[in-house]
Amino acid sequence: MSFTKNIPRFFKFSPVYSNGAPYRSGHLGDLGGGAGKGGGGGGTIRSAGGAFGKMQAQREEEYFYKKQKKLLQKLKETLEKEVDYHEKEIEKNQEKLKESKEKLVEAQKEESEIESDKEE
Repeated sequence: MSFTKNIPRFFKFSPVYSNGAPYRSGHLGDLGGGAGKGGGGGGTIRSAGGAFGKMQAQREEEYFYKKQKKLLQKLKETLEKEVDYHEKEIEKNQEKLKESKEKLVEAQKEESEIESDKEE
């Protein structure tokens, strides 16, 4: 039962540094810096550049950071539920195994009693 197939593709392959910051390629320049400066192409505000372009780029990055954080939290909760389920199943199976072993011991005792009665 795999729950990772429900994770969007962009989340699976989005590179992130260990501190949680998104990966930025060095050749991009400043995000939101304006068209032709490496930060354009993200809409009219970002194309214009300046403070508003940088602010819009920051908002976009914050949005995707929060979205990624929510997805990670949801994945973590799902995996915790899966682990709990499997641990409960292991406990049930261990109890059944113990019962079966006890029945086997009883059957062996009865078998030895029958053989001892037969010899007498």
